[in-house]
Amino acid sequence: MTPPLVVTAPLPGTVLAITDVPDPVFAASMVGAGVGIEPAPDAGLVDVVAPVTGRLLKVHPHAFIVLTPEGRGVLVHVGIDTVRLDGAPFTLHVTEGDDVAAGDRVVTVDVAAVRAAGMSPVSPVVVMDAAADTMPPVGAGATVAAGDALFEWPVASVG
Repeated sequence: MTPPLVVTAPLPGTVLAITDVPDPVFAASMVGAGVGIEPAPDAGLVDVVAPVTGRLLKVHPHAFIVLTPEGRGVLVHVGIDTVRLDGAPFTLHVTEGDDVAAGDRVVTVDVAAVRAAGMSPVSPVVVMDAAADTMPPVGAGATVAAGDALFEWPVASVG
């Protein structure tokens, strides 16, 4: 039997229900189901780490997808609409195709610069193509550190 997919926090902050993410595409779980993480109001430079072990399927300064050995993709989107920042507040530490372990540093973001640009630093963490009604209960409102368990995804819930 395949164990559930344990998704860990890629950055420290407060856990939000996906419906509270300030982006209609993520809030409606159109990319997949998951949660949001809002960095602390005084956050500066923050390391964003891999939420699962696997291979980096896609890497952009503001977002990345880790594909697990079982074929499940987990997307981390660092901030909302941050693609418009052209990578300025981000420092990548990996390249597409790299293998990563859960907890490995992927990107560093200057959260204060994201906020100064008028954008939300809320970061969706999504199991790709997973239906919203398959989302296990999460601790919305809880404070997490990078590497803390966010949720466990039952294998049967991911297509």
